[in-house]
Amino acid sequence: MVNISMKVLLEAGAHFGHQTRRWNPKMAKYIFGSRNGIHIVDLQKTVKELKKAVKFVRDSVAEGKTILFVGTKKQAQDVVKTEAQRCGAYFVVERWLGGTLTNFATIRNTVFHLQELQKMKETGVFEKLSKKEVARKQKELNRLQKILEGIVDMDKIPDILFVVDIEEESTAVAEARKLNIPLVAICDTNADPDIIDYPIPGNDDAIRSIKAFCGLIADAVLEGKGLLVKQQEEETEEKKPEIVEKDGATVESEELK
Repeated sequence: MVNISMKVLLEAGAHFGHQTRRWNPKMAKYIFGSRNGIHIVDLQKTVKELKKAVKFVRDSVAEGKTILFVGTKKQAQDVVKTEAQRCGAYFVVERWLGGTLTNFATIRNTVFHLQELQKMKETGVFEKLSKKEVARKQKELNRLQKILEGIVDMDKIPDILFVVDIEEESTAVAEARKLNIPLVAICDTNADPDIIDYPIPGNDDAIRSIKAFCGLIADAVLEGKGLLVKQQEEETEEKKPEIVEKDGATVESEELK
């Protein structure tokens, strides 16, 4: 089981919200109070919602479903990428391309174009082009590699989106909602938790807080993958023919029928 510790969240500063004047009243049910003009999130409620989110992610991945981590703001990029790679999830940490979900076919064509450019470089085609053309293609290659790095192998729309900051990633959230893709997200005190299926009330700005939440979701993904492998192994074992002995010879039970 994923270990959710209130002490770890407290030490990570997950309870610090935004300034009281920058709040969303819909977050009131998750706010403990305020201190020096800053809203304080009720970590007991955070832990409660976090358990729901972790269970949902774990059970979904155990069913073979996929998850996409999204966090494009500066303080989230490295953490989101690291944790997504650790659990083998897809990720977007650079600019969210409009239509990544709602116009998926076009995004796949962009990925194919990236792979084409990579092949051209590997097979020496670049060397036959003019310096100006090589520079142009290399610049395009670098740009696409940076933007598409975490979704190159994503051959279908993900089943779940995990978002670090729903205000920052409003386009991604809107696309997921349009396609009825379940959303798991960190919701700071300025966010609207009602548009998220599994809101996790907490600080979505501090690196340590983002790391704590991303780490727990990544752990849930890994646990779900472990359960999926175990289930597949059990199914394989069940399909194996029973070996029995007949007249001194070893035969499969199916042959006796």
